[in-house]
Amino acid sequence: MSGGEIAALIAAIAFAVLVVFVIRLLAQVQKTVASVSTTVEEANKTIRVVTKDVDVLTSEVEGLLVKTNTLLNDVNGKVATIDPLFTAVADLGESISELNRSGKNAVAKLGAVGKTTAQATVAGKVGQTALKFFNKQREQSANSKSE
Repeated sequence: MSGGEIAALIAAIAFAVLVVFVIRLLAQVQKTVASVSTTVEEANKTIRVVTKDVDVLTSEVEGLLVKTNTLLNDVNGKVATIDPLFTAVADLGESISELNRSGKNAVAKLGAVGKTTAQATVAGKVGQTALKFFNKQREQSANSKSE
């Protein structure tokens, strides 16, 4: 065996080993591709199920939003109806507050008038008593002169 034949034999063995590794690699790649293919099919099935569920949810949410908008419009209408009531109650509250202030002012003024009236009454009674006293004095003087 010559050096060329040995080199050819080594190249042939290396090529055979390379072919064996490539075949094993291709077998692994085939298994991986089969597994990925199965996973993709399952993912597609899941996506179809989720899409159907989302479509059902979307239609239900849309119906719920329509009902909510109707309810909100109804509530807004009713609130607009009772707004004048709240305005009237607020006005009534202000009127009652003003009436209370006026009543307090009137009581304060009447108290001052009451004091003045009481003083005038006392002065009047003193004057009346003094007048009676002077009238008695005149009568007694007149009686003593006539006797």
